[in-house]
Amino acid sequence: MSKKIKIKYWPNKTSINLNNAVVNLFIETEKKLMSKTNNKSHQYLYLDILNTITRNQLLKSVLHEFKELILDIIEINLNNTMIIKLQKKIRAIFIDRVSNVFILKLKCNYNINHNNKFNDNNNNLIDYLLIYLIFGSSCIENNVFLFETLYTPYNHVKTLLENFIIQIGNIIIKQLIYNLNNSPNINKFLKQQNICNKLYTSNRSIILFLNNLKWQNLIQSYVYDIKSFYNERQKVWIISSKGMITKYIYLSKEKKIQSLNQIKIIFIFWLETKDLIIPKTEKFIVQIAKYFLYCSINLFSNLILILIRIIVFYLNK
Repeated sequence: MSKKIKIKYWPNKTSINLNNAVVNLFIETEKKLMSKTNNKSHQYLYLDILNTITRNQLLKSVLHEFKELILDIIEINLNNTMIIKLQKKIRAIFIDRVSNVFILKLKCNYNINHNNKFNDNNNNLIDYLLIYLIFGSSCIENNVFLFETLYTPYNHVKTLLENFIIQIGNIIIKQLIYNLNNSPNINKFLKQQNICNKLYTSNRSIILFLNNLKWQNLIQSYVYDIKSFYNERQKVWIISSKGMITKYIYLSKEKKIQSLNQIKIIFIFWLETKDLIIPKTEKFIVQIAKYFLYCSINLFSNLILILIRIIVFYLNK
């Protein structure tokens, strides 16, 4: 007799249960960060340029500072509407804070010139994460995810937190690399601080790494992100037993259609047209192919019969 899997749900309002859930979530995530954080996906991350020890330290700093951010927001009594309005400032302040902590731990005098550019595809996810942790699932809009807000799985919030940690860590290293400006400076800094991944210890390997990242991000922005948008899916990073991997979750994108540029809108229109026309075209081609095959077989059969009759006629003579 098969056992029923009991789904653990996230608390839907501020309560002791929500506080306990948040504490347990942070403890679980911290334990995960002590294990494997190697990139096991088929995509590059700026984090890949760090060695394992430094990468783990950075991600732990993100988690620790995020705890402090949650407490700060609770202390100043921000409501969920204000959090959404102040989302850009909150992210900017948080990224600056974690960056400063990271540089301080390296014990160097280097200053990162922050531009605080964040992947727009993850902006809403961070807003939802903050609301889940501070107010519970009942404050999330309906129809944003596949499930009803009052029945939000615990693992869903865990996914959002892990994605947030990896994305923030990735942005910080991206800003550091762009501030260093060129591969010799990057190579020199990483070696001096003893934080470099052994795969990227030469200028050539760093150049190749950065070129691969730029090409990947370009394709991601103009192809895969639009396809995900069209299919209402969102790529997220999680920490599995093997390391960091990607997966997709459902996320309604109705509100974001207005922010798309013309190229992306054309691509979405092409996807819509493709989905409408290609199935019918395929069906038409298959039917034509069937008729052509049927006619060819009949013609070939008739030719063979005619050939046999001619042979028989000449043999009888």
